[in-house]
Amino acid sequence: MSQKIRRGGKSVRKTAAAQGKARQVRAARARTGSAFDAVMSWLPFSEAQLHRIFLAAILGGAVVLAWMVASFAGVPAMAQQQLAAVAHDAGFEVRRINVRGTKNLNELKVYQLALGDNKRAMPLVDIHALRAKLLELSWVDDARVSRQLPDTLVVDIVERKSAAVLRKADRLVLIDATGHELEVVSDQRAKGKLVVSGPGAGKQIEALAALLAAAPAIKPQVREAEWIGNRRWNLTFKTDQVLALPEGGGQSAKALMTFARLDGVNRLLGGKVAAFDMRAPDRIYLRVPGRTDPVEQPVARASATTAAADARPTGEAKPATKGEQN
Repeated sequence: MSQKIRRGGKSVRKTAAAQGKARQVRAARARTGSAFDAVMSWLPFSEAQLHRIFLAAILGGAVVLAWMVASFAGVPAMAQQQLAAVAHDAGFEVRRINVRGTKNLNELKVYQLALGDNKRAMPLVDIHALRAKLLELSWVDDARVSRQLPDTLVVDIVERKSAAVLRKADRLVLIDATGHELEVVSDQRAKGKLVVSGPGAGKQIEALAALLAAAPAIKPQVREAEWIGNRRWNLTFKTDQVLALPEGGGQSAKALMTFARLDGVNRLLGGKVAAFDMRAPDRIYLRVPGRTDPVEQPVARASATTAAADARPTGEAKPATKGEQN
């Protein structure tokens, strides 16, 4: 019997190779599925939830992309313009600005900030941005901006309070209790105000106020205070006499109270003594014009010495004493 030979059929070798590849594919799929299942078992959500998360991420990305395309195309700007036109037609437009709480601040600056961006339509006014700009003004401590429909912006200002005048090398500057600079002032405007000078003096206003409060009778007589070496004060009175105080808040307050007591008894201010040095804890040095050496006396006897100095004729010399301490 003859046997037919089929052409194009697979040989035994090819069949075996194909079966081997099929086994490898099935094994790879099994390993991949096992690894994926292992990862999913560690996640706090199911496979269905994971699909929903991926879907939400894709949709969110599409929304962001659409917004970016719209922004590049100018759609938000056109929408704002349309909103402004509708608000204008309805009467919701800034026509009045009511500024309240100003005493020293120039209100024109507030008007310029409120109308500077030309956004007159009430819905387009960014009241938070306007408040931030107002807080940059030197006199403004706090501000509140509100809309009063249909056409009014209400601006409430809380001003800073001036505390002293800071003397700089080329100008006088009004400052508050924290040392914040308010505005440059002339010599005429500085009259009657406490003037402070020296590096870092602006940051010592609150400490200086506490010091002067220790001697209420002396406080109105102080014209200028100089912060020396970032550690102590020299006080200049309206009589041009100078008082050198020691370091430290407690020591300087104690010395100032002692000086106030001596002045109450002997009228030191307005007398012949040009300078009083109370840096030493137990004595006071008196500098008298025309003498090369200062007068040194213990604090307990300073009142009697000063009284004798005022009673002595101008040309009469005082007893020689030790030199001034540093």
